[in-house]
Amino acid sequence: MSAINVTSVVVLDNPSMFTNPFQFEISYECLHNLQDDLEWKLVYVGSAEDEKYDQTLESVLVGPVNMGSFRFVFQADPPDPSKIPEGDIVGVTVLLLTCSYRGQEFIRVGYYVNNEYIDEELREEPPARVQLDKLQRVILADKPRVTKFPINFDQDKEEEAPQQKVESDVVRADDMMQLEGDRGHDVMQQ
Repeated sequence: MSAINVTSVVVLDNPSMFTNPFQFEISYECLHNLQDDLEWKLVYVGSAEDEKYDQTLESVLVGPVNMGSFRFVFQADPPDPSKIPEGDIVGVTVLLLTCSYRGQEFIRVGYYVNNEYIDEELREEPPARVQLDKLQRVILADKPRVTKFPINFDQDKEEEAPQQKVESDVVRADDMMQLEGDRGHDVMQQ
């Protein structure tokens, strides 16, 4: 059984300009006190063709991790467009929000992101060079892909967690919890 249950992730400021920071309101519950901090990380996939274009936008430690329910806003700078192949800036990509404990990733929430021009004329006839100031980012917040990994939470080394992953299909209502309100959607509860 997991010591941490992520109960909701709300994508804030969505849609937003490409150059604006990413913001997520994350809620989780801790079932018992943990000895170390949680590491939350946001990764932007710069190109589907090569991992070398992936950018870790932010990595933060959250703790101490005591029993109870918690909520915080995770903010990360936008990706550096100079590190993305120009042909991959506009269009669909992936954003990965992960959480780890003692170097062991136990949850990954993946979102599709569509970067498109605000102006319809630019969408129909894209300029030769990408115009970042006219590019909008739309995170498909209502269709996250949630993957959970069993790990050891402060257990003896002899009680190693099995090396398997559990994927949650975003359309299975029993695995998801829709948040109320118009600020955001998405996440999961198992």
